[in-house]
Amino acid sequence: MDEGAAPGPCATGPADQAEFLAWCRLAHTPGLSRRAARALLAAWGSPEAVLRAGPAAWRSVVGEALAKVLEGDRTTATGCAESGWRWHLGDPSRRRWVALGDPGYPPALLSTDDPPLLLYLEGDATVLAAPRPRALAIVGSRQASAQGRADARAFARELGDAGWIVVSGLAQGIDAAAHEGALSSASATVAVVGTGLDTVYPRAHEALAARIARHGVLVSEFPPGTPPRAEHFPRRNRLIATLSRGTLVVEAAMASGSLITARWALEAGREVFAIPGSIHAPQSRGCHALIRQGAKLVETVTDILEELTPSEGERPPRVAPPAQAQTQRAASEGPEDAVLEALGHAPATLDALGARTGLPAATLSALLLDHELAGRVQRLPGGLFQRLSRA
Repeated sequence: MDEGAAPGPCATGPADQAEFLAWCRLAHTPGLSRRAARALLAAWGSPEAVLRAGPAAWRSVVGEALAKVLEGDRTTATGCAESGWRWHLGDPSRRRWVALGDPGYPPALLSTDDPPLLLYLEGDATVLAAPRPRALAIVGSRQASAQGRADARAFARELGDAGWIVVSGLAQGIDAAAHEGALSSASATVAVVGTGLDTVYPRAHEALAARIARHGVLVSEFPPGTPPRAEHFPRRNRLIATLSRGTLVVEAAMASGSLITARWALEAGREVFAIPGSIHAPQSRGCHALIRQGAKLVETVTDILEELTPSEGERPPRVAPPAQAQTQRAASEGPEDAVLEALGHAPATLDALGARTGLPAATLSALLLDHELAGRVQRLPGGLFQRLSRA
């Protein structure tokens, strides 16, 4: 078996603290690659057997340098094991870890060339246990428009009602809207995070994370005690993409984590979908770039289901285009800013803006006139208003 191959299935997952510590030595020793750890597991079958084999035996499998790494300072791995064990004991029925080869390890990850050795789960661990789960990632901009958030909620809700699990990253903007839409559906949602599961980032999403843990599952490859760090989020994005059959990008700038997720999806042989937007909206440029590169342009959930289900002989349900959801602006924002945010970069009627902002028609008309005179908004034929690109 080559060093990139996974070991054979284990009879059980990590069962006690000593076994968990052994897994942490392989998974969380700085400088020990996952490929090297899998090569060691392939040679000895279990993490405890690997550690019993000792440095001289390790050198014959992974070489001198990596054997020294595993033999060296154990502080990090021990700290991860201690924090992970305390976290687990806080709610043993809902918090667990799954190791590579464990029966509860998500099968979707086993088809990738570099699966994580150890995952931490909080919530319903069976959500991703199906051999080929009906899971779709929805990702997009943190600085999403009102229309983008509405689309993410609507697509997630309709996918959930069609029996699909929605996977996203718990970030602000599109991610949060996707989780909210899925939570209002008949299915579950999965949040993959770039921190330990004892930390919610951003903190404003603590209540959302708690709802996901009750009606889905939180997933991380980082042990409890891990704070948010920039270098963790590309790994989070890879996990989002590889847990799913496809990735839908709702809004994305040209330099964004959403495009990284889409790239991981393509490299893993998953489908990529994108919702087009206004040519004037910065959040649309990433989606347009993906479409030019071959991502499927989608306008309805049916566009996605037709691509993903025919191989299984399923008839995708006909789903209506997502309705524009109402958006409630934060009390700290002025009504002028709320109007521009609700308008986004696509033309909208006065009635649509009233539904999005909750403002009376007279107040809204006056604010739109102010924006028009200031050159921020243009009045179009048919009672439409368009935000100008310089606004």
